[in-house]
Amino acid sequence: MTERPTDFSSLPSFRAPRRQLFSARKFALMASVVAGLGVAVYGFSPSHGPVDVFTSSAHAQVSTEVRKVEKPIGFADIVERVKPSVISVKVNIAEKTASKDDSSGSNEDSPFQPGSPMERFFKRFGGPDGLPPGLRGGPGGPRGGRGPVSGQGSGFFISADGFAVTNNHVVDGADKVEVTMDDGKTFTAKVIGTDQRTDLALIKVDGRTDFPFAKLSAGKPRIGDWVLAVGNPFGLGGSVTAGIVSASGRDIGSGPYDDFIQIDAPVNKGNSGGPAFNTDGEVMGVNTAIYSPSGGSVGIAFSIPASTVRSVIAQLQSKGSVSRGWIGVQIQPVTADIADSLGLKKAEGALVAEPQASGPAAKAGIQSGDVITAVNGEPVKDARELARTIGALAPGDAVKLNVLQKGQDKVINLTLGQLPNTVEAKVDTDKDKGSATKGTDEPRLGLTLAPANSVAGAGKDGVVVTEVVPKSAAAERGFKEGDVILEVAGKSVTNAGDVREAINAARSDNKNSVLMRVKTGGSSRFVAVPLAKG
Repeated sequence: MTERPTDFSSLPSFRAPRRQLFSARKFALMASVVAGLGVAVYGFSPSHGPVDVFTSSAHAQVSTEVRKVEKPIGFADIVERVKPSVISVKVNIAEKTASKDDSSGSNEDSPFQPGSPMERFFKRFGGPDGLPPGLRGGPGGPRGGRGPVSGQGSGFFISADGFAVTNNHVVDGADKVEVTMDDGKTFTAKVIGTDQRTDLALIKVDGRTDFPFAKLSAGKPRIGDWVLAVGNPFGLGGSVTAGIVSASGRDIGSGPYDDFIQIDAPVNKGNSGGPAFNTDGEVMGVNTAIYSPSGGSVGIAFSIPASTVRSVIAQLQSKGSVSRGWIGVQIQPVTADIADSLGLKKAEGALVAEPQASGPAAKAGIQSGDVITAVNGEPVKDARELARTIGALAPGDAVKLNVLQKGQDKVINLTLGQLPNTVEAKVDTDKDKGSATKGTDEPRLGLTLAPANSVAGAGKDGVVVTEVVPKSAAAERGFKEGDVILEVAGKSVTNAGDVREAINAARSDNKNSVLMRVKTGGSSRFVAVPLAKG
C-alpha cells in the first residue's frame, strides 16, 4: 500500500534563539571559508583542549544526517497508479438538439432542476447565461445557437472491459461520444444509460478487455481527509489537484436526493464527471458541480458519493435505467416551530404535507400531518433523508414506517411503488377573489380570511387568505393572497371563527405556535405560525 502523506506536524523543530542562530551562521561562514583553504577548524573544550569540529568527513556526516530528516511524502505514487484510469470525454451534439431551445434561452448543461433554489442562485450570481461556466463542467458552453456543438468533460473506467462513469449533463443529448485516455489513445464510446436525478451516466468502450480502471471506495470519507481531483480541466489534458474534504451531506438544491461531498481541491470547467480519489487510490466521489462566479475554482466543489455511484451505476449497467422506491407523499422538514406545535421533543422526521390519493402511503393509512420518524427501524433525521432512504430501495420492497399520527406512535407496513419518471409541476393559479376582501380579520396573525366556498375558484374546503398584513407573523411565514387554509391544529376549518377557535385552544394549551395546513395552487404544506400571548 502506498505510504500516505506525512502530517507536517511530525517534522522536527529547527527553531532556536536568535543569538544561537546568529552564532551558528557566523561559525558556518568561517568554517566554509577556512575549509575552502584546506585548513581544519578547531574548537576548545574546557576539559579536553582543542576539538576537531569541522573537517571534510564531518561535513559529509552532517549532510547524511540532514538527508535522513523525514520529509512530507507527495502524491506521486498514488497519481501514477490511478491516473491511467481517468479519461477525457468529448461530445458532439447534433444541430437539431443544439438549437432546440434557442427561443427559450434555457441551459441544458445545468444539473439543477428548473426553478430550483440553486438555479435561481446561480442566475443571480452566475455567468451571463445564468450559470457560471465552471458549473457546466463537460460541454464548453451553453447549448444554444445554431450548428453542431461540442464540449469536453471527464470520466473514469470502472472495469477492464470498458465501462466508464461520467456526468449525465456531460453526455446528455450527445450525438457522438469520444474518449481519450491518459496515453493519448482515442476511442468511440456509446451511452449505456443516464440518471438525471443524480447526474450520473454510464458509457462503454468496446474492443478491449485490458483498460486500466479505478475502484469505488466502500468507506465514507471524513471531513479533513485528503482528496485528489483528476480530470481534464479546460480541455488541457489530464491534470491533478489536491485538497481536503470540506463537508459532507450537502444539499445544493439539485433534487431530492442531494447528498454531496464538498471538497476544496481545485475543480474547474471540464472536470465534470472526473473522479475524486482518496489516499488509498479509491474513488470517493464523482465531481459534478462547483460554485464559481467567474468559472474558475474558488475552493467549493461538489462530488457525488461513491455509495450513490455504486447503486446507480449497477442499475444502469443491468437495465439501462434507474428504478426507485416510492411511497407517494409530499413531505417537508420538521422545523422547531412545527415540532413545538406537534408536541415533539426534537425537530426531526419528515412531515407529510399531503399523501397522493392513489399512492402506497394513502392506501396504507398515512394522513396529512403525520410525521414519519423511521424506516425499517432506522431513524429518519429529516425529509431529505427520508427521500434518499426510500429512493435507494427497489419498487415492490416491503417497508415498515414508524409514524406519529395525531399524537400516537404507529407502525405502518406498506409495499413501495415505483417513482414515476415524470413529475408534474405544481403551479400557483390565479383566483378571482371578487368581494371576498371583506372577509373576517385575524389581526394577531396578520390575515384577512373568507370561506373558500365564497371565492370563485377556491374550492369548497377551508378558508381563503384575502389579505396579508406586511411584516406580520403570517407574512414572515410566507402566506400570500389566494392561499387556502385547510386545517388549524389538526382540525378542519370552514370559516374565520373556526380558525380563531383553534388558535385560542392552542393558546390554552400553552403552545408557542399553531400548525396550519395551507394549500397553494395544486400543492399543500404545513406552516407553524407563532402565537402572540394575551
